[in-house]
Amino acid sequence: MKMKMTVLLAAAALTLSTAASAQELPRKVQNVELLDLDGKPAKLPYFGEKNLMIFYVDPDRHKQNEDFTFELEENHRAQGDNIYGFGVMNLKDAPMIPNGMARSMAKKRTEKNGATVLADQERILSSAWKLGDCNNQFVLMIVSKEGELVFLRKGVLSEADKEAFYQTIEKYR
Repeated sequence: MKMKMTVLLAAAALTLSTAASAQELPRKVQNVELLDLDGKPAKLPYFGEKNLMIFYVDPDRHKQNEDFTFELEENHRAQGDNIYGFGVMNLKDAPMIPNGMARSMAKKRTEKNGATVLADQERILSSAWKLGDCNNQFVLMIVSKEGELVFLRKGVLSEADKEAFYQTIEKYR
């Protein structure tokens, strides 16, 4: 019985330390290959050339933080010559929506707004960057042109999260 408890405590401690280290910022990340909306391999645009603002979105929760994203479009506070923003659909965590259908819907929307959207069918981005659980999450990230993840928030953004985002984006515009 003592042995079981010791093993369980060790496993819990390891899980907590791994989760904590996965969230430490800033940290180096690498460019990854995902898919464009036609299903062809595509690297993250402007990686290493510009600072990136990335929306990593579970299509099941695509409206999470919708007011914030509309506000960003209208106030232009996240725009600048040194920053490039785009979206990545986390398709692996949306099994009820066929991948082709999600890509088709995104393609129609991007034809109207000119946005870049990529598809992550296998959690490549979240695994490579050690983002943790992104299921049912809107994930907002900023990656510096030096390849460092400098900002990360998941889920519904609080007012404090939004303020932290705006403070961070000011440094990288």
